[in-house]
Amino acid sequence: MDLTSIPPDTAYSILPACRSLTAVRSHGSLRNVIPKPLPRFSDAKFTTNPPFADAAAAAMSASAVIRDFDDFVKVHGILLAASGVPLPLYRQLFRKLSSETFDGGDFFSIEPCEGGRQRRLLLSADFLGKESNVFLVDHAWSFRLSDALQQLREVPGLAERMATLMCVDLDLKSNDENPESETQEEEKSGSLDNVLEILQKEMDKVKERGVDAATWLELEELGIDDEMLKSLELSTKFPNLVALNLWGNKLEDAETIIQEVTKCRRLKAIWLNDNRALRDWISKSILDGIPGLEIYNSCFTSNFGEWALGFCGSIFGADNPGCLSECSGSLASITTLDLSNRCVRCLPKAFSPIMLPSLSHLNIRGNQLDQISVDDLLQLLKSFTLQTLEIDIPGPLGNSALQILEYLPNLSFLNGVSASVITETGKHVIDSALQPRLPEWAPSETLPERVIGAMWLYLMTYRLADEETIDETPVWYVMDELGSALRHSDDANFRVAPFLFMPDGKLASAVSFSVLWPIQDVHHGEECTRDFLFGVGEDKQRSARLTAWFHTPENYFIQEFKKYQQQLASRSLPAPKEAPISRSILQHDGHMLQVYTDIPHVEEFLTHPKFVLITNPKDADIIWTSMQVDPEVKKALELTDLHYTNQFPFEACLVMKHHLAETILKAQGRPEWLQPTYNLETQLSQLIGDYFVRKQDALNNLWILKPWNMARTIDTTVTEDLSAIIRLMETGPKICQKYIEHPALFKGRKFDLRYIVLVRSMDPVQIFLFDVFWVRLANNPYTLEKSSLFEYETHFTVMNYRGRLNHMNTPEFVREFEEEHQVNWQTIHQGIQEMIRSVFDSAAAVHPEMHNSQSRAMYGVDVMLDHLFKPKLLEVTYCPDCGRACKYDTEAIVGNGGVFRGRDFFNTVFECLFLGETAHVTPL
Repeated sequence: MDLTSIPPDTAYSILPACRSLTAVRSHGSLRNVIPKPLPRFSDAKFTTNPPFADAAAAAMSASAVIRDFDDFVKVHGILLAASGVPLPLYRQLFRKLSSETFDGGDFFSIEPCEGGRQRRLLLSADFLGKESNVFLVDHAWSFRLSDALQQLREVPGLAERMATLMCVDLDLKSNDENPESETQEEEKSGSLDNVLEILQKEMDKVKERGVDAATWLELEELGIDDEMLKSLELSTKFPNLVALNLWGNKLEDAETIIQEVTKCRRLKAIWLNDNRALRDWISKSILDGIPGLEIYNSCFTSNFGEWALGFCGSIFGADNPGCLSECSGSLASITTLDLSNRCVRCLPKAFSPIMLPSLSHLNIRGNQLDQISVDDLLQLLKSFTLQTLEIDIPGPLGNSALQILEYLPNLSFLNGVSASVITETGKHVIDSALQPRLPEWAPSETLPERVIGAMWLYLMTYRLADEETIDETPVWYVMDELGSALRHSDDANFRVAPFLFMPDGKLASAVSFSVLWPIQDVHHGEECTRDFLFGVGEDKQRSARLTAWFHTPENYFIQEFKKYQQQLASRSLPAPKEAPISRSILQHDGHMLQVYTDIPHVEEFLTHPKFVLITNPKDADIIWTSMQVDPEVKKALELTDLHYTNQFPFEACLVMKHHLAETILKAQGRPEWLQPTYNLETQLSQLIGDYFVRKQDALNNLWILKPWNMARTIDTTVTEDLSAIIRLMETGPKICQKYIEHPALFKGRKFDLRYIVLVRSMDPVQIFLFDVFWVRLANNPYTLEKSSLFEYETHFTVMNYRGRLNHMNTPEFVREFEEEHQVNWQTIHQGIQEMIRSVFDSAAAVHPEMHNSQSRAMYGVDVMLDHLFKPKLLEVTYCPDCGRACKYDTEAIVGNGGVFRGRDFFNTVFECLFLGETAHVTPL
């Protein structure tokens, strides 16, 4: 696996129309009778990223009732070709779609794997040739993300079906199937007679081998408690005990454990894992009491040597406990040695080509090996005739697979990847044996909560559209049991593509499926797999994105994060230039300034006598518009460089969220008022590293994902799930920003503040802060309960477009806030002013090309306070919604004070920007 930080694109996602469906379909023996709740979308059409969008348009234009195969191809042919369905399968697919034939049960079987925590799909048929058949896969659950938890709680049978499909009901299922099993197992495991029976068998074996023979005792999960351990008198019965497994018992008293275990002076290994009494100081006491101990709780001690190596090389075990003293030549036959995750810090003398002459396959993953230098470790490994090596990269041998191969040229495989492939592709960080992320849950969690935690391992997504616009909110869906059992492979033997079937040739009849077909020859018993990131290469951060489904090397991402932190620490903002006083652009001949605008509020409220509204932009002095004035617009409207416009060149560095963060970070590193922010299209590796560091340090890991250029919190998500963060990239480019988990609250609710900034010049920076600002309140009390993350009115404050809008006058808010928190608002306001000035200074420093003498602009700046009442920048918006500003009269509690009339808002804006006046504004 090549871990890079090259910007990705989104993985392909077909956006078909959904249907309302209550009938149940099945895959033969995979039948499930739980209804599938799917939302209804009327007059929806299929659209997505190219080439699928073009195919959808073609399907639209070719609308006709599907009477036969020719009609099917006429309506769907381009769509099918764009989806990748092979041409020879069209006719077969048409037959199955027309009859809704779900025949997967005749070809496939599903079996549990990973201890029942996953399922995999196997071919039960004798053989399936490449591109020889096509299968329909249904969508078991489709939903909007904000509705997920509510649907799981309220739709009958949904949570149960999803929990079974995602393997998060194992504990409940086992109890339901055999309610007496837990009691029976406890009675069995806690029986002294049962333990004594096991010991008697071992004593009989000792007699057969001879009294001096070594002994290995397996006493795992037998319900042994402290009193029973003392009564067993293991040191007396087994004086030559070398290995003792007490994993998963009921030992609670540390002193008892130490006393009984240290009597077994010849122990080489002991396992006390999953006992309640485990404490750090116990291990020290046991190690001091048994100097020859080599393995403690699955980890190697500092004394490990020949016996521990023999155990990991499968020489020593319960059937062959080994020798009581050094066994000369016992390691000579070992060809494969797995030392992974053994807490090894240095390799012993026994690890040498003299003791291990046949060693050719070595796994030392998951070990620090920090007490041996890179050079010494390389020299030691070079002395063996190794063919394969498994090791962390970055890790004990450095950061580069290529460099490792240069030092160890005889290696055929490194981390499961051919040395020739690594050399040809130039990959530095590689891995072919990633362990899957498996769902985790607490026993106390409800089924809906468990499904929410596991669903990101299964979800796929699309977005809907009507004839005019794309739906702003994506739809997520889970394939049925057959489709969801397809696991990932880089070398997949099947491909899945979403598909839209229109039996009446119209979108009103559209039905969405996924289509499955083999892309390699598959034989009986082989696992059927798909590429979860089909079409996504390393230029799109493929390896980093695999972290959504697999445990990728944490060290790599942590190093990427630390390098990024070092870069930020070296940056600082230069001192701003002195700004001269701007003059009015009004001519002395008494000529009124002519304004062209397409903004209703300006048309209604700009009543200043020195400005007049006109309808022909060519004749205007000032263009005040909501659209971007680019060269094409200028040409169409016959504008010249002499027209004043309400936008600056390159202002995207402020108003697009990813550019805003990039601008500030480039200018001054990461100031305190900017939360850690990552552009997921280019900085996924650094984000993952930050996430892992926070996890290691037990810090809060709640993040908010925001689309680059959408307003009103559209497609915005709060989550602490790393898989969710990565998967949400699929719905469009986003930033991921550390969530302000402890904001300042107003009567228990979140709030943010909207400020209006007027910009006369960017070189030098000359900006003014409107003396009036507006508060926006969440409707629900603030909480960090997981279930609340789906509640818009708890975690978001923009209620103009959804939720209940509760307007509150700013002076009233400030007075009550000061009283509630015993703070002085002027002190808080001073910090906000300094932050806003710093934002625009950053833009001027990084993008001097922003300045244009004919530009004037108004921006909205959204601010939140943390629990220490320090400001945090949320975003900067172009052409902000000024409905509240024009509607309400209010008292200015900063600046020069006084009552401000809402109907004069745009008069004040235009006075400041074009007449050089400063009423109701404060220069920053």
